[in-house]
Amino acid sequence: MPDDRTDSENRPSPDALLEHAEREGRGRLRIFLGAAPGVGYEVVPRRLVDYRGQTLDEMDIDAILKRRPDLVLVDELAHTNAPGSRHPKRYLDVQEIMAQGIDVYTTLNIQHVESLNDVVAQITRVRVRETVPDSIIDEADDIEVIDLTPDDLIKRLHDGKVYFPNTAQRAIENYFSPGNLTALRELALRRTAQRVDEQLLNHMQSHAIPGPWAAGERVLVCVDSQPGGAARIRYARRLADRLRAPWTALHIDTPRLAGMSEEDKDRLARNLRLAEQLGADITTIPGQNVAQDIVRHATTNNFTHIVIGRPTRSRWRELIEGSLTYDLIRNAGDISVHVISGAERDTDTPSARLKAAPEQKPFQIWPYLISTVYVAGALAVSSILDQFLDVRNLASVLLLAVLTSAVTFGLWPALYA
Repeated sequence: MPDDRTDSENRPSPDALLEHAEREGRGRLRIFLGAAPGVGYEVVPRRLVDYRGQTLDEMDIDAILKRRPDLVLVDELAHTNAPGSRHPKRYLDVQEIMAQGIDVYTTLNIQHVESLNDVVAQITRVRVRETVPDSIIDEADDIEVIDLTPDDLIKRLHDGKVYFPNTAQRAIENYFSPGNLTALRELALRRTAQRVDEQLLNHMQSHAIPGPWAAGERVLVCVDSQPGGAARIRYARRLADRLRAPWTALHIDTPRLAGMSEEDKDRLARNLRLAEQLGADITTIPGQNVAQDIVRHATTNNFTHIVIGRPTRSRWRELIEGSLTYDLIRNAGDISVHVISGAERDTDTPSARLKAAPEQKPFQIWPYLISTVYVAGALAVSSILDQFLDVRNLASVLLLAVLTSAVTFGLWPALYA
């Protein structure tokens, strides 16, 4: 039997073409066909609560737990329940539902996040009272951003699709101004980006993947007791602001720090306190090799920038003892290292404020005795090499003993030698 959509010569039927053209110009229709009422999604009846002469309706958590569905859709996670409810906040209801093995889909506006409450108040000049702890967001398995441009949202408000017309106009003039909506939208996107960054870090750590992955910027500033630490911390804060990145102040606690002077301990405490006041996460870890420990912490936690101070020791001491800054640069790999001058005066110390005279160290005999040993050793070596070398070369051996004494003990033992 020939198809009615084609004619006898297998050409498209005019009726079929006309039907297709008519469908192109209209909307699409989808019908969910059921055998009887109630076969679709269930809507749990709300629980009615009498409060001060008013009847309030709240989510019936007992009915949900009795029904034990696989999935529950809950609106307004930050909602405050009516007095007399089992929990004061809806997110506590959600936690109880999840504890029974039931999945929950819910909604939350960015202004209700507890850690952003002060920021939202500064932007909108409205203090939001209903907030949700950040721990609830951190426990979420998935976060999906529902994004809409400020212009489109304002159009919805004008059209009465969000609030009633009178309420919508007041909202546009106050809370939902274009500037506020743009700032709130940025907060939502940045909070979600932070979550994605945490997921990336967890993936790297669980699969032992060496970092950093430059999917997002992270700043690490090294804090110690050396002068100039405050300038280093302020630079790290400016860098983090410029990159819009989280930043951490790291201190390596080594056994050598046990012999720090009281002034150095006070300076270290001030630097850590300043970093905390400027918004850094403070991390202190034990270690032996400072450069290796810094690089290990940076790669493990996916930091892309390290801020460290310029070397303050002499070249001779760096040749003998090594340089933390240069070791860090050599081992940093793909991490950007920012070397900041350490020449800043520490004006907060009592010695700097009073301009006290340099501390007079007590006389010690042992540097002079060891310098004598240096010279005696040089003389012994010179006597052995006397038959092989010229006098000018032998003088270099003696000069080496004097230089060693100067580098090790300072001016006066060197002059003695």
